[in-house]
Amino acid sequence: MRQALLIGALGLVALAGCEERERILPGQREDLRAIFDGGAEIAEETENQTVALALPAPTNLANWESASGAPARAPHLAFSTAPTLIFAANIGDGDSRKARITADPVVSEGRIFTLDAGATVAATSTDGASLWSVDLTPDGDSTADATGGGVAAGSGKVFVSSGFGLLTSLDAATGAILWQQKLEGTGSGTPVVANGLVYVMAGDDTGWAVDVASGRVRWQLSGTPDVANVMGAPAPAITGDLAIFAFGDGEVQSAFAKGGLPRWASQLAGQRRFDAGSKVSDITGDPVVSGGTLYVGSAMGRLVAMRPESGERIWTASEGTTAPVWPVAGAVFAVSDKGELLRLAAATGEILWRVPLPGFVKDRPRRQVERFVHHGPIVAGGRVIVASSDEVLRFFDPTSGALVHSVDLPGGATTAPVIAGGTLYVVSKRGQLLAFR
Repeated sequence: MRQALLIGALGLVALAGCEERERILPGQREDLRAIFDGGAEIAEETENQTVALALPAPTNLANWESASGAPARAPHLAFSTAPTLIFAANIGDGDSRKARITADPVVSEGRIFTLDAGATVAATSTDGASLWSVDLTPDGDSTADATGGGVAAGSGKVFVSSGFGLLTSLDAATGAILWQQKLEGTGSGTPVVANGLVYVMAGDDTGWAVDVASGRVRWQLSGTPDVANVMGAPAPAITGDLAIFAFGDGEVQSAFAKGGLPRWASQLAGQRRFDAGSKVSDITGDPVVSGGTLYVGSAMGRLVAMRPESGERIWTASEGTTAPVWPVAGAVFAVSDKGELLRLAAATGEILWRVPLPGFVKDRPRRQVERFVHHGPIVAGGRVIVASSDEVLRFFDPTSGALVHSVDLPGGATTAPVIAGGTLYVVSKRGQLLAFR
């Protein structure tokens, strides 16, 4: 039997030797995986370029009172090139399976204001001491049901949106509640204060403008309700006489900031092929206005530059963003929806370099479900700074994208970093306010 099998095997080998050899077709070989990483078309691999960048002189910003879309943002902040952790202060509940911290810290008049994963807003001094905390959970509700929200400050007041559908004004010195305005949807958006009004986007795709002093509703702006709106609500951008809101269906609307009369509307169309996540149309980065240009990024693999006065499209890049972009000195820095730090040319949208950031939490292919989250970027101290959930604060060279420095970030970042008074503040997943100087 064994002999027969051996003879048969030798025969097959002999026949195989007589067959025509496999023909290798001529032509360029394409990576089949590239189609999953591109936009509407198969994108060519970016060849990183080292391009000089003349940053403006750093600004020592005393306060960081609102979201990055607010008018007071400085393009280049004063900060150390080799900072160290100076304190870690508890602010309440950290991230869990059911809830997470969504509010970036804000700084006003020597106080840092935060919102935990529940509904507790806290004030911390610049030396890490707890000043006050207030639980904004309504009677009859559970803290565990709170989802989303944001914080803004200014004029001796703190403004907090919460997942319970409330916009609350508190006294910045004491935490006393001054007024509350009930929203028609969840208060998942981050408020922005300007023109004596508080602007906020609710989870039902309604933009609100509320009087700072009284809490009365001045006007509203409605978008088209979208069942795929799962990523929260971006903070509006306020520029000149316009308020610009981004909606869950991918629409951007502009209205006159004081009266609410609609000015223009535009749709961010497009999606990445073979990417189920890109079917979620949410605009994931707060709209940002800088140098007379409006920048808006979405989860659909799109980043656009527009004229804020008309909504006219200037350019479109096939890159999505997970956070507000940072324009400065003819460059636009962004963290993409694919986990890369990008530098684009502000005039054309051309990608000058891209740097991969740490990806999956688990290295084994079958366990690659959860990704590290990267927050930022901001430009400070001549560096591009990204705070990440892998417990690292990274500093990149803005000209080449090279990693030049890193600092341990205990607990990992769950918010974007902010800088005021030469100190960087970020909230960790453990529910701690971390300060670096």
